[in-house]
Amino acid sequence: QVQLVESGGGLVQPGGSLRLSCAASGFIVSSYDMRWYRQAPGKERGMVAAISSTGGRLNYADSVKGRFTISRDNAKNTVYLQMNSLEPDDTAVYYCNARPPWATMVNYWGRGTQVTVSS
Repeated sequence: QVQLVESGGGLVQPGGSLRLSCAASGFIVSSYDMRWYRQAPGKERGMVAAISSTGGRLNYADSVKGRFTISRDNAKNTVYLQMNSLEPDDTAVYYCNARPPWATMVNYWGRGTQVTVSS
């Protein structure tokens, strides 16, 4: 059974940092394309960062380029999102997403973790 569990969210001041974790079970993260999405109140869910199954291709939303870094620890079967220089507009629920490259219509989601950036 595929399961994604996010953690690491919380309240942080503007300019601060957080590291989100997405612990996966039921599949191997290095075989899947992994993504982080976020959804703020009243807004649509949007992709923040992505890492390909090979690990060789990284993509970021323009709004987070240079501030966020996606990475993967194969030994821990976990994907991370390092978030630096956080801004109030980064406030959202952050979701982990897994998609097998051989079945792009299949999507697995975690339940999300809340990130609040406020002074």
